[in-house]
Amino acid sequence: MNNKTIEIIDVLSLRGPNIWTYRPVLEAWVDIGDLEDSPSNTIPGFYERLTAWLPSLVEHHCGVGVHGGFLMRLREGTWPGHIMEHVMIELQNLAGMQTGFGKARETGKRGVYKVVVRARHEEVSRAALFAARDLVMAAIEDQPYDVKSTVNNLRNILESVALGPSTGCIVEAATDRRIPSMRLNDGNLVQLGYGIKQRRIWTAETDQTSAIAETISSDKELTKTLLQSCGVPVPEGRIVNSAADAWEAAESIGLPVVIKPLDGNHGRGVSTNLNTAADIEAAFLLAEQESSDVIVERFIRGNEHRLLIVGGKLVAAARGEEATIVADGKSSIFELINSQLNSDPRRGSSEDCPLNLILIDEADDPRVVLLELARQGYTTESIPAAGEKILVQRNGNVAFDVTDQVHPTVAAAASLAARIVGLDIAGVDLVVEDISKPLTEQGGAIVEVNAGPGLLMHLKPADGPARPVGRAIVDHLFAADESGRIPIVGVTGSHGTTVVSRLIAWLLHLQGAYVGLACKDGLFLRQRPVLKKASDNWDAGRQVLMNRMVEAAVFENGSKAILSEGLAYDWCQVGVVTNIDPADTLPEFYIDDAEQMSRVLRTQIDVVLSTGVAVLNAADERVADMASLCDGSVIFFAASPTEAVMSAHLASGQRAVFMRDGNIVLATGKEEILIDNATPHAALTMENSLAAVAAAWALGIGPELIRAGIETFEATDAAIAA
Repeated sequence: MNNKTIEIIDVLSLRGPNIWTYRPVLEAWVDIGDLEDSPSNTIPGFYERLTAWLPSLVEHHCGVGVHGGFLMRLREGTWPGHIMEHVMIELQNLAGMQTGFGKARETGKRGVYKVVVRARHEEVSRAALFAARDLVMAAIEDQPYDVKSTVNNLRNILESVALGPSTGCIVEAATDRRIPSMRLNDGNLVQLGYGIKQRRIWTAETDQTSAIAETISSDKELTKTLLQSCGVPVPEGRIVNSAADAWEAAESIGLPVVIKPLDGNHGRGVSTNLNTAADIEAAFLLAEQESSDVIVERFIRGNEHRLLIVGGKLVAAARGEEATIVADGKSSIFELINSQLNSDPRRGSSEDCPLNLILIDEADDPRVVLLELARQGYTTESIPAAGEKILVQRNGNVAFDVTDQVHPTVAAAASLAARIVGLDIAGVDLVVEDISKPLTEQGGAIVEVNAGPGLLMHLKPADGPARPVGRAIVDHLFAADESGRIPIVGVTGSHGTTVVSRLIAWLLHLQGAYVGLACKDGLFLRQRPVLKKASDNWDAGRQVLMNRMVEAAVFENGSKAILSEGLAYDWCQVGVVTNIDPADTLPEFYIDDAEQMSRVLRTQIDVVLSTGVAVLNAADERVADMASLCDGSVIFFAASPTEAVMSAHLASGQRAVFMRDGNIVLATGKEEILIDNATPHAALTMENSLAAVAAAWALGIGPELIRAGIETFEATDAAIAA
């Protein structure tokens, strides 16, 4: 009986560095059954159907390394597991989640493959995996398949789970500086850095953005009062409680005026250049729907501008432009809005578009547009005379970059306004006719100071260059020499990993550090058990890294954890491999011999920083061979300095730890430091002691403290067994 189908046996989400790559991936175990006997070149019409559905597969170089490489493999003959890998990658790319990394590898079982693809967002990648299986099967069986619907579905999932553009650009900038990041919720709360060195952002707010400053900025009248008291130019105005009161205030201030809600945002409910009692009454009713308090202010002539202030410095500036249409004498205003404004490719409803669509019957606040038209004597169905220019929208569309045009005194005034309110990151709104001239020369004024400003207008302006606002925020949070990292030690191997992890944590504790430890014995903070038998899993590790008290962290990484979850951190200062048992296998993960296990455990060495250290067992050939994989330096350990690899290492002036006459020796080339008379716990093996001592030395812990730590360490039975 033929079984020409593709079955997805299991799916693993490797959320940290793993045996495949440094980034999160989705690993699917795929059984192609009897299709093992049917490579792509033996299936009539398969190539044509697949490439017709996904013509962009031509961009995949595959292992061939040239443009169209994957298509060459298709024509020559390749198997469904490999094809699924590329289809899954391409579906994610088409959905807007750029992915380039993928692998498909046979296991020891016939027809079963591991298909691995980079997963920026697990939900999207899972959906793409099953869609890829269905698409490949449809191409094999000559059945129809709706690629467009699949891509739209993936795009919708991506939009629901991805970081917003403001948060995303900050995280990308942190990544460029090799500062680690962790998403803390389903929204835009993100941790940059680890432990005590961490900072937090929430969109364009940081852990330095005070609640008091945010509250002040949301109260427009209070903000204006504070700015005015410090000499910052602001428009005169006051809070009003009725349409009649609004007219009275307007007469007192002087026409024209602006009416807006006290605590509004994004320009909703704001009406400008009001000159008549009727206009003011309509504008008051509009603003009243957004807030219980309404402000009447002097109208400032000019364009609206948004200046982004980060850490007291001007980072970017954008200008707004009025939206107008020109009548043709035939079309209605509604039709002209769509043909002349909404047809602009820069306009759209997604966050990728710098300008918003003007949708009269669907917009967040179409009443402002309707009111503006009514003031000119029009409705959306009016057909004005040919050549007549009609104003559709006065404010909004602040997306035209003018950063290089800002006068120094204007930048200084905006910076002062942010400091007065107390915001470390602020969007300062001002109205001025010419941003290149001082405010006082042209009657310009600052009208609002906003917390959590949107960054999209600076990232994707409608005109002008994009500004590196994400980098500015990261540089504000972290000095140039800061990485947001704490010392991290990762320990792996076949035996002794728990006791080595606990001894390293103990030595760090004696040095005075607040240490987080995640191992098979549990989760420990400052030697206090927090969670028993936490196992060496990803979640326990993340709990350590999220703790703002932790100054150093130690992680035991068992082979199962590496294979099923990946590492909890991206890079480490010290990576330790204790040993590899020749009989160590994990058949449930298709790891059938010590050589394959070595490729699993090398993951720990792959993530050692270039400034870090790999601690390797010189007496274990497979472990010693990992030295060439380390970006940093290497400390070998072994009972005897006569191990060939250690002798060569010392001869080149490198470091090693070994035993001589019952004493521990820390050697750098020919220079030696003795740790004598150290009496370890009776059950602590020499190999385990040397591994921990080498790691402590790599962390800068002195010999006297190492001796004290060995003598005072108490190993548990569970740790010794592991």
